Amino acid sequence: MASPIGDLLLGADDDELCRLSFGAGRPPRAPRSDDDPLLRAAVDQLDRYFRGVLIRFTLPLALRGSDFERRVWAALRRIPYGETRSYGDIAKAVGDPQAARAVGIANNHNPVAVIVPCHRVIGADGKLVGYGGGLHRKRHLLSLEARVSIERDFAS
Repeated sequence: MASPIGDLLLGADDDELCRLSFGAGRPPRAPRSDDDPLLRAAVDQLDRYFRGVLIRFTLPLALRGSDFERRVWAALRRIPYGETRSYGDIAKAVGDPQAARAVGIANNHNPVAVIVPCHRVIGADGKLVGYGGGLHRKRHLLSLEARVSIERDFAS
């Protein structure tokens, strides 16, 4: 699908979204039709996210990885929209305060970018570091969420 941060490749397995990556590539397993209800729901939710309407995704996800990676990805999903955490913060949240580098590796292995918000993880000094999709995409996503959060605060 086309998006403000470039083309996104979606992949689904059974009844769960298992891939959201940047650019072209082959989807995992057999390609699914554009009229597939899960992929339609994913495109709809992503479209609403990029328009600043959706702040929490509700898609079923197939997150396959090591136990540590799955704990990291669960912690990422708890970072509130419009906020950031450091790699060290996530390491502490998963019970291994010395594992900041391992958190970075788990972020890099995130199979469902944007929806599992690894873009919300920043360096301990507050700088934007490390993003598999490129720092320009990370900056765009964080700017979008910051703008929408400010607009929501003013509206309430």
